[in-house]
Amino acid sequence: MHKDLLIHSRPREGYTAIIEPGQYNMQLTGFGLLQLSAGQSWSASSAESELALIILGGKCAVKGEGFHFKEVGRRATVFDGKPYAVYLPRHQNYEILASSQLDLALCRAPATKESAPPSLITPEMTRSLSIGRDNFKREACIIIDEKFDSRHFYIGEGMVPSGNWSGYPPHRHDVDNPPLELDMEECYFYRFDPPQGFGIQKVYTRDGRIDETYTVKNNDTVAIAEGYHPLCAAPGYNMYYLWVMCGKNQRGLVSSMDPNHEWVVKT
Repeated sequence: MHKDLLIHSRPREGYTAIIEPGQYNMQLTGFGLLQLSAGQSWSASSAESELALIILGGKCAVKGEGFHFKEVGRRATVFDGKPYAVYLPRHQNYEILASSQLDLALCRAPATKESAPPSLITPEMTRSLSIGRDNFKREACIIIDEKFDSRHFYIGEGMVPSGNWSGYPPHRHDVDNPPLELDMEECYFYRFDPPQGFGIQKVYTRDGRIDETYTVKNNDTVAIAEGYHPLCAAPGYNMYYLWVMCGKNQRGLVSSMDPNHEWVVKT
């Protein structure tokens, strides 16, 4: 039995937890927001998890034993360019020091083995894709992919122009059936320009067990453990979403389309 998959949040100074592993049928995904004023710091440990710190806006330093990334971040908001990110393995103490107003997404997944060392990912290290056509054309920025030594993460950002669709034709990735589909749970975190904007997110399964349609607004998150999950931006508003996928066994942009709508890309 599933419950409401739409999570509203009002970020405040400090850390705001949004998803904890085990909630919303998400076994691998932890997600939250960290906001700091210039000069403030925040210290924690990755403990038994791997972390990905995605800079949504602002600048900071990230340091710990054996590493010190002094300048992390460039854009003022998610609509001002590509992201910086920091990857941290398990058993890592770290400190974040904000050098301006800082807006950061903290992604977490359980790690049972060693992975990449603390790593700075710059905008130049990300990969850009243009996906779709007509009114389902959108841009994607891949931050962590299957080539990066992470246990579970596949993370990127989507930019959807005013009135356009993304995740279309509807696709899913909740069955391990390589090379056709990989089992990867996912969450979407939303921002809009202008900020009063909104979009529509669907999550559904073919058997009708899940059939949800949500209005998504600034700082909303949708948890997608299974099912097809298309979305669209309201006319007049550009939509940003951070997508955090956690693969159970393998990672990659490998999904299957809803056969009822697959014809759209075959014409």
